[in-house]
Amino acid sequence: MRHRVVHPWVLGAVIALAAVLQTAAQTSSSLDQTLRAAVDRGDIAGVVVLATDRRGVIYDGAFGERNAAHARMSDDTIFRIASMTKPVTSVALMQLVEQHRVALDDPADKYLPAFRNLQVFESFDARTGAYTLRAARRAPTVRELLTHTSGLAYPFVSPTMRDFKPRDGEKYEAGPLLFDPGTRWHYGPSTLWVGKIVEAVSRQTLEDYFQEHILRPLGMPDTSFNVPREKQGRVATVHLRQADGSLVERPQGELPVVTEYRGDGGLYSTARDYMRFARMIANDGELEGKRLIRPDTVRLMAENQIGTLPVLALETAIPEQSRDFTIVDERSDRWGLGFLIRGRAVPGMRSPGSLSWGGIDNTYFWIDRQRGIAGVVLMQMLPFTDEKALAAADAFERGVYQLAATRK
Repeated sequence: MRHRVVHPWVLGAVIALAAVLQTAAQTSSSLDQTLRAAVDRGDIAGVVVLATDRRGVIYDGAFGERNAAHARMSDDTIFRIASMTKPVTSVALMQLVEQHRVALDDPADKYLPAFRNLQVFESFDARTGAYTLRAARRAPTVRELLTHTSGLAYPFVSPTMRDFKPRDGEKYEAGPLLFDPGTRWHYGPSTLWVGKIVEAVSRQTLEDYFQEHILRPLGMPDTSFNVPREKQGRVATVHLRQADGSLVERPQGELPVVTEYRGDGGLYSTARDYMRFARMIANDGELEGKRLIRPDTVRLMAENQIGTLPVLALETAIPEQSRDFTIVDERSDRWGLGFLIRGRAVPGMRSPGSLSWGGIDNTYFWIDRQRGIAGVVLMQMLPFTDEKALAAADAFERGVYQLAATRK
């Protein structure tokens, strides 16, 4: 009998590979336990997570229940992704920019009459609600709508917009603005109007445009503004955080049919669908042979577009809807065309320059183009940036990068 000699370097490689596989299995099991424990403690009602790198899936998991009927979370559970709609709308707009049908530095009133004769708050009395307005210096540009430097603000992050009540006979289709365009960053419904530009220029509804130019080409069959009746059993219900820390499910009947579409929110999607969008961005605008936008367009979207203006860690004005913007580092984060840009390195997490944002029901994503890693975290609970929801998202991200390190 002949005995095959195993060279020491081969044996060493086998042992090293086994150690790597064991470490990956242990990390994956630990992440399973962490997310399951968050559900069991009542920190979150349920979560679906998915992470990929250039080689494929790093980790996927589904924990908890998606509704009161005790249906389990799964990778095909449908979520309201709210402001995760914004990057999709931004890509739609950039497709039109590539076709020279829209220019980033065009004034918005070139496409939308609502932006003519804009007004800006000159004063606002929080006690009485009395206010004075003046004419805006100019209309915001398309770029300023994409970067939240338009002057528009959401009520849940602006006490002025929360308490503003127009006087009899006054009507403001857009605005009033908190400040003159281009002078500050403030989160608001700017991307709503980006969507209206897409509709005006393309002469399609946002739903039809998305389906034709983004969702069907990318293979995202469960993403739309309306969920067909036969799929509504897969929709996760929203839970509300109570004063005592518990979560209470908000009743959900048949979902209403939407006929007017918002560019700043309103899409339903799944983790696997939205990951296809994220992978497209991570891969310079192309996925599996389908090119949505050019590489130079993706690079432009991923670049700081607001100069030295800080992305503000805004305080909540409606605590039931949102907590403070603790997901923002105003010392270093900036905004691109549709995305928050990570400004500084945090050990064990996404790279500087990574793109991200979230939706008000605690849905989040990030795209680390430097390392080719993307992650999607989908929950359905209010308020936005809930501490326990963020803790689960943080644990997931750290686990993903630990797993990614074993795949080198």
